[in-house]
Amino acid sequence: MKLRFYRSLPALLLPVLLLLAAACAPAAVPEPAAEERPAAAADAVESAAASTAIPAIPAQPDTGRTPAPAEPSTAAGDLDNPPPTGEPAAAAAVNPTSAPPAAAEPTAPPAATAIPTIRPPNPESAPPPAAELAGIAAWINSDPLTLQQLRGKVVLIDFWTYTCINCIRTFPYLKLWHSRYADDGLVILGIHTPEFEFEKDFANVRQATVDNGIVWPVAQDNDFATWDAYNNRYWPAKYLIDREGQVRYTHFGEGHYAETEGQIRELLTAAGADLSDDLELPTDQLLDPTFVNRADAFLTPELYAGYQRNVQSLLFGMDPYIIQMDYYQSSDQVVEFAAPELRQPHYIYFHGSWAVGPEQMTHGRVTEDYSDYIALTYSAKSVNAVLTSYAGDPYRVRVTLEGEYLTEENRGADIRIAADGESYLLVNEPRLYEIVNSPAYTAEKELRLSSNSADFSLFAFTFGVYQDGP
Repeated sequence: MKLRFYRSLPALLLPVLLLLAAACAPAAVPEPAAEERPAAAADAVESAAASTAIPAIPAQPDTGRTPAPAEPSTAAGDLDNPPPTGEPAAAAAVNPTSAPPAAAEPTAPPAATAIPTIRPPNPESAPPPAAELAGIAAWINSDPLTLQQLRGKVVLIDFWTYTCINCIRTFPYLKLWHSRYADDGLVILGIHTPEFEFEKDFANVRQATVDNGIVWPVAQDNDFATWDAYNNRYWPAKYLIDREGQVRYTHFGEGHYAETEGQIRELLTAAGADLSDDLELPTDQLLDPTFVNRADAFLTPELYAGYQRNVQSLLFGMDPYIIQMDYYQSSDQVVEFAAPELRQPHYIYFHGSWAVGPEQMTHGRVTEDYSDYIALTYSAKSVNAVLTSYAGDPYRVRVTLEGEYLTEENRGADIRIAADGESYLLVNEPRLYEIVNSPAYTAEKELRLSSNSADFSLFAFTFGVYQDGP
């Protein structure tokens, strides 16, 4: 699951941090060194400004570069998007049969405790009343609704955003519950709370509901008003509300689908529904066996291209996603990058002309020979990227893995194979694109994306190790 870490830094603070980092930037990025990370935000700012090295990934972490309850274990967590929380992950054994739920992004520096994945009803205390929906910008698939109007129904509130891979993985289960129980009184309310600016656009969200077959009501929570009313921190997050308007169950992230459906059935039965059927409860997605059986298996965490996320990581004493020093000296302008020949795994590298933006990196010029590129050495089974075209015109992105074009065996669903074997993406809308889906987990493979278009924009990479799916 994705953990919402913070909204955005004050506009004046970002340039200050960037200037501080630039003032102390070394001529070259040194080798990573073990260091004690600051615990407080103020210390993190000082560290980002005064250190001559950008924090690097530990030599071989067990649960991700920034541990979170997301790794494949019996503890809850996000398999491909360990949130940038710095929270310790439980050193639990790998579950060889199913994947645990995933996490999200916090609004404040997290406490040094594990994030609860399930909060079942506590019979010894009264369940809390559900907060009313607030600040909704628009509705899709429905006229405006309120929870007061839905009293007597069982309501499942689902916080999501349409480029979130963890949210996308839950769609089949939401569809199942809608088809099974809508006639029995279950109402699913999708609260779309955006991670990126383009996810606030009504047309983009509406298209995402069409593309993903979402037919239940969706409310656009562009200003995070309903998110804040629930004190929510995660994508996806589910709040199950009984017929009296009380929150009876919550679940954050992927997984535990049978348990969630069991809670739905219990509340529907209490509301008077006749569920005298023998429906089979869903099971969690299976992990890739190669990943499960490798003692040294490591999953690349979610990586962000925009300077807000990278500077915020430094601010809170965590590893950034980009360690090229030119990146931190040049916000909101075009920079000439030179990717080093020796590149550390699990970081994004840029080569050529690129514009450093708050949420994304955009190709800084038109080329003819695919000379400018993005490089990444990752460990995963599947790779996805959030890309967009601001001009609205489709553009081509050439994709190679270990210097070779992708094939029918390892290409993602959005990859096209030309007659000459070239593997490429055709980016025509702002969304998540599935790039790689290998037959099995692979470790430290170099992925390269290049385009001749000046509209080529990268927001984030996400990764997975499920046996099936992205």
